[in-house]
Amino acid sequence: MKTKFSSYTWFLFIALSALGVFLFITPIGTEDGIKVPIAILANFLAGKVEPFIHWFAFIVFIIAAVGSVVMQFIPQKKEQRTLADSLFRVNWFWTIMRVLAVIFASMYVFQIGPESLTSDVTTGVLLDPASGLVTFMFVLFLFAGLLLPLLTDFGLLEFFGSMMVKIMRPLFKIPGRSAIDCLASWVGDGTIGVLLTSKQYEEKNYTGREAATIATTFSVVSITFCLVVVETIGIGDYFIEFYASVIICGLILAFIMPRIYPLKQKADTLIDGSQVPANREDVQNGYNVFSFGLHNALSKADSNRNLGKMIKNGFINVLEMWFAVTPIIMAFATIALVLAEFTSFFRILGMPFEPILALLQIPEAGEAAQTMIVGFADMLLPSVLGAGIESEMTRFFIATVSVTQLIYMSEVGGLILGTKLPLKIWDLFIIFLIRTIISIPIIAAIAHLLF
Repeated sequence: MKTKFSSYTWFLFIALSALGVFLFITPIGTEDGIKVPIAILANFLAGKVEPFIHWFAFIVFIIAAVGSVVMQFIPQKKEQRTLADSLFRVNWFWTIMRVLAVIFASMYVFQIGPESLTSDVTTGVLLDPASGLVTFMFVLFLFAGLLLPLLTDFGLLEFFGSMMVKIMRPLFKIPGRSAIDCLASWVGDGTIGVLLTSKQYEEKNYTGREAATIATTFSVVSITFCLVVVETIGIGDYFIEFYASVIICGLILAFIMPRIYPLKQKADTLIDGSQVPANREDVQNGYNVFSFGLHNALSKADSNRNLGKMIKNGFINVLEMWFAVTPIIMAFATIALVLAEFTSFFRILGMPFEPILALLQIPEAGEAAQTMIVGFADMLLPSVLGAGIESEMTRFFIATVSVTQLIYMSEVGGLILGTKLPLKIWDLFIIFLIRTIISIPIIAAIAHLLF
C-alpha cells in the first residue's frame, strides 16, 4: 500500500529542494563571471567582514588547538559524544596539525618569522583578508553548513537516486543519489561537493569507497575558476576547447579511477563499519523508478518536518567546519605552498615527466614538466609557472592537465583531510599522480588535434 503524504510534506520536498537547487547548482552571470548563488552570498559577506576575518580565523585556530590539547588529558565519557567532543576530541596527529595552524597563522598576522612563512605566496594565499582561501572558507562554511540541508534533507537526493542509479552505478560505481552531489561540484565548486559528500558519508548514505570516489573524482574546479586559469596562462581565446577537453578527460578519469588502486581498495562499508543492505537501490514492487524516487523523497521530507531542529543542526555543522576543517587546511596548505614556492621539491618530482612530454611532442617539454607536480600544492601554480612559455599548445596542455588533476592541497585536498572521509595524504598524492599520468596522453592528443 502506497503512503499518502500531507500537503506540508509536499511543500517541504518541492519548495525547499528547489531552493537548494537554486542556491547550490544554478549558474548565474555576474561581473566576476559565472557563479552559483551560494558563492555570490559568500562573496558579499566576505566583503563585509574583510577588515577582521583574518583575526576571527586566528582566534578560531587558537580555540581549536587549545581545546584539542586539553581534551587529550580529559577521559571521554561512555555516554553520547558532546558538542565539545565533536569539536575538540581528535588524536594527537590532528592536534599537532591544529597547533601548527596557530603557529603559521600567527607568523602571517604578526609578520614574524622567515619569509617563507610570512609571504603573500604562502600563508597570504590562505589568510589574506581580501582573497585568502581559508578566510573565505569561514564565510562559505557559514552558508554551506546552514543551507546544505536544503539539498540533503528534503528528498532531492532520494528523488534522483532511483532514476540515476542505472547510469552512476555501472559507469562510476557510485550510488544514483550522487548525481546531484557531482552536479553541485561541477557547476558550483569542488569544496561544496566535498562538504556534501562528507555529510552524506557521515549520515551513512555512502560507503567509504563511494565517498572517497566521489570526493576525489567529481569535486571538480568551478567554471569560474577555469576562466581564471585560462586568463592566467594566456589562452582565453580557447576557453570552449579547454573546458570541453576538461569534461572529456574528467569523464574518462571518473570511469577509470574507481576501478584501480587506491580507490578500489577502500572498504565498501558505512562509516560505522556496517554493511550496506544488498537491496539499497532496488525499486520496490508496485513502483517504477520515478514513483519510487518520489516516494523516497517524500518519506525523507516527512522525517524532517521540524525546521527548528534543522537550523540547530546547521549551526552545529558550521562550528564543526570552522573548528575541525579550517585549521587542517591552514596547516597542510601552508606546508605544501612553502615547498612549492621556496624549494625545488615539486620541480624535482616533475623532472621524470620531461622525456614523456618530449615523446608526446609537447613543445618546450622541459618547462612544461616542471608544472606537472606543482599543482598538488595549489591549483593555480601550474598556470602561473606556465604563463611565460611561448608555445600556445604547451600552455593549453598545462592548463588542461592542471584542472583535471583535481587534488590541490590548498583547496580540495586540505578540505578532504579535515573531514572524516577515509582518505590520507598519501592516498591523495597517489590519486593526484595517477590522474596526472592518465591525463597527459589524452590532453596531448587533444592538443595535437587543436594546434
